[in-house]
This record gives sequence, C-alpha cells and structure tokens, in this order.
Amino acid sequence: MIERLRPAPWAVLAAALLASGCMSLAPRHERPAPPVAERFAGDVEVPAGGPVASELAWQDFFGDERLRRLIGIALANNRDLRIAVLNIEQARAVHQIRRADEWPTVGAGVSASRQPNTNRSVGGITSLYTVGLAVTAYELDFFGRVRSLSDAALAQYLATEEARKTAQMSLVASVATGYLNLLADDALLDVTRRALATREESLKLTKLKFDHGAASEIDFRQAESLVESARVALAQQTRQRALDQNALVLLLGQPLPADLPPGLPAADQRLAAELPAGLPSEVLIRRPDVRAAEQQLIAANANIGAARAAFFPRISLTGSVGTASSELDGLFKSGSLAWSVAPQALLPIFDAGRNRANLEVAQVNRKIAVVQYERAIQSAFREVSDALAGRATLGEQLRAQQAQTRAEEARFRLADLRYRNGVASYLDVLDAQRALFASQQALVQTQALQAQNLVTLYRVLGGGWGP
Repeated sequence: MIERLRPAPWAVLAAALLASGCMSLAPRHERPAPPVAERFAGDVEVPAGGPVASELAWQDFFGDERLRRLIGIALANNRDLRIAVLNIEQARAVHQIRRADEWPTVGAGVSASRQPNTNRSVGGITSLYTVGLAVTAYELDFFGRVRSLSDAALAQYLATEEARKTAQMSLVASVATGYLNLLADDALLDVTRRALATREESLKLTKLKFDHGAASEIDFRQAESLVESARVALAQQTRQRALDQNALVLLLGQPLPADLPPGLPAADQRLAAELPAGLPSEVLIRRPDVRAAEQQLIAANANIGAARAAFFPRISLTGSVGTASSELDGLFKSGSLAWSVAPQALLPIFDAGRNRANLEVAQVNRKIAVVQYERAIQSAFREVSDALAGRATLGEQLRAQQAQTRAEEARFRLADLRYRNGVASYLDVLDAQRALFASQQALVQTQALQAQNLVTLYRVLGGGWGP
C-alpha cells in the first residue's frame, strides 16, 4: 500500500502546475480609436517615397561629422539616458520576480525535533529527523491572479523600454538643436562684428566731418550711439553663446572634446529633409511614447484581472518529500521515505470592502490609462502637424529673408555712397545700417530655425531611437 502512495506528491504537484494559470479575469485589450483627424494639419506637398523616419538611423539623418560625434558622446555619457536604462533594468527585475511567482519554490530542508512521548505508559522522548525537498505555500493560480500580476509587470517593463527610446530620441534632437544654436551664435557674432567694424568706420568719417564743420554734432552722436549699440549686441551674443555651450555640455555629460572634427555651417547641414509624414495611424504607432502609453493600458487591464481574482478562493499548496527517521543513522536507510501534502483554500468572506476598493482602484487606473493614451496620441499629432507646418512655410520664409537682406545690403551701399558725396543726410545711412543689421540677424535665425524644424520633424515622426 505504501509503495502505491509514493508517487502521490509528484502527481499532486504536476496536476497543480497543469491547472495553474488556466483562467484569466483581465479585460481583453482593445486599442482605443485615436481621437485625431485622418490627416495631419499642415500636411501640404509632403514628399513621398523618402525614407521613413523611424527606420532612418540618426547617423544617416545628420550629415555633419562634428554633430554625429557629439551625439555619440551624449548617448554614452548623458545622465538622464542612464537613468532611463537603469529604469529598464529595474522593471526587468520586477518582471522576473513576478514571473518566478508562477512556479513553485523548491528548497532543501533539514529538521530535527524532540518531545516527550504523549503515551504516558511508554514514557521517554520521541525524536524525529527529516531531510528532503519542500514546497512552501505555492499558490495554485486557478483564477489567474499571479499570471495577471506577471502580465502587468511585463507591460511595465515594455513601457520602460519604450520610455528609454523616447529619452534617446529627445536627447539626439536636443544635442542637434543645441549644436545648431551654437552655429547660429557663431554666425550672429560674425554678423555683429562686421556691423561693429562698419559702424566704427562710419563713426571715423562722421567725426572727421564734424571736426571740419561738414557734419553736425547730432550726426556725430548718432554715429557714436550706433557703434555702442553694436558693442551691446556683441556682448549679448557672446554671453548667449557661452550659455548655449554650457547647455550642450550638460547634454554631453562631459566638456567639449578638443579633437572634434570640422563642422558644417548652419546653412549647409545636409539633413535628410525629404521625410514623408504618412497617415497618422501609421506614424503614431511608430512613436515610442505612444507605444509606452499603450503598454501602461495593458498593465492596467492586467491589474484589473488580479483585483477580480482576489474575490475567489486563493488555493495554496505546501508539500515535502524526503526521508524521516527517529534516529540520525536511519535517515537514508530503506523504508525511510516520507512525504506530505497540505493544500489550503482561503475564501474571502469579510474584508471590510478591501477587495471591492482594490477593484475600483484598478478600474479607475484603467480609465486614467485610456485618457493618457489618448492624450499621448493627441500630443503626437499636434507635434507632427506643427513640424509639417514649419517645413511647408520656413523654406519660403528663408527665401524671402535672403532677398530682403540682399535689398538692405544694396540700400546701405547706396545710402553710404550718397552720404559720402554729400547728397543725403546721415539719417539715411543710420536707418540703412539698422535695417541691414536686423535683416542679417533675422536671416541667421531663420536658417537655424529651418534646420531645427527638420530635426524636430525627424524626432516627432519617430526617428532617433535606433543604435
């Protein structure tokens, strides 16, 4: 009879493993319909057939070797990106813990006990020594509670991975934008220095005329004021460049290396401008932030399943198999096999509404996750629409700004020539100098804005998270 009962612990354990996880009470995941239009706003004359941003590596998008080097440094050293990577490792470990809960924990146990014999007629001490394997409080997951918690942890892990991709996309775009800001600062400093040199030369001429009575003091003071205003602008631009460089250093996580390769000017960055937008339904599912929001929704569904399973009996199994003997030297002798199986079922009857409240919390969290997912889609839609609007208009704005600058340059030459020949007043020269300087500054800023908008378009279309 004893021989027939020996396989019982293994049969019970196998049956428990087969039955575990056979049911899930989590709602079925259905992706909410995107609350946006069918086409992007500002999607005018979008080129087709170009590379998809999400499949275009940042090394191929940026043509400036100096910028590519800076992005590589930032990806290796940036602390925010390191935090995102560590969050992934943490979420992976949590998922492994939840996944391990689906399997029994088997340990080796050794125990010894001595107690008085309950049979007074016999008397003496009763001893029991056991050695074997034990499974303690393994939950038989008939209603999917443990599996739901594991699914929630998996979705959280996948969400952190998508968050890491989003962080990398933002870092790549931020480094590129910071680099373009530095290029614009350098161009503005060059424009300001040239304007200062021109105004200093004009001041010398006006001073000479004033000394000889050919110009009034007001002309001289206006020329002097114009020189000082250029010096003010030069100091401001110098300070702004230092601030922009500090911001770039923070993104890099280290000082700017001294061995950087030569860079390209802001007007010739060789960016892959021909990026097709496509349909919102295609673009949005490629964005890591939208995918992360969907994973959070999946996790919320799984938590509802775990909360629902708490209303049902929780069945756990404790068992052991090994050898037992009243004497130490008899532990491994024939006939010393011993085993025990102790299942337990706990059905909640009164918990002061705790399980109901936990379910309500899980359901509300799912509603929040749905709203956050919809908000992520709407934000992504707006970002892409803004970038497309910039691409559709900045090119024409730049062409018009270039034409205006050429016209102001010609106007200044004519005004200066007329003033030198005594045909026009210095007010004409003063107005032409101011207009030319403002137009040159606007041209530099528009060139930088166009390049930065292309970087933004690349990011919002899902580019920049690859290796």
